Amino acid sequence: MVAPTLRLTPDELVPGVAAVLATETDLIANMANIAALVYEALPDLNWAGFYLWKEDQLVLGPFQGRVACTRIAFGKGVCGAAARDRVTQVVPDVHAFPGHIACDAASASEIVVPILVGERLLGVLDLDSPHKARFGQAEQAMLEKIVALLVQTLPDGA
Repeated sequence: MVAPTLRLTPDELVPGVAAVLATETDLIANMANIAALVYEALPDLNWAGFYLWKEDQLVLGPFQGRVACTRIAFGKGVCGAAARDRVTQVVPDVHAFPGHIACDAASASEIVVPILVGERLLGVLDLDSPHKARFGQAEQAMLEKIVALLVQTLPDGA
């Protein structure tokens, strides 16, 4: 397990997440630790966390950062688009994204990775930055690996 005071570099993030997830299967506990690790390891973030698919909408889950939108309708904003399309959304300028939901006016760019268990949507991993074009292919690949690690911890059918 990663020591609570250990700060990971971006290069250490995926192995660090794998180490934390190795001994735990509780979804909420794992999401909380992932949000904390991502928020600490990646520079220039102002929010990192999860939304869970419940009651035909995305509902706020574990996160790090400022108070966030609690519920997001399917297909609305970057998170809703990722849930609808079931593909990672990388948005270099959220102010140019049609229908962007401004939970924090300081956010300038965003990346959202859908969490899929087979074909079923479990939720999304969402990161915001106060800097335009903060996220690229490297962050996308890293976050998709982290989501895959999370899904592997789930009991069958979860």
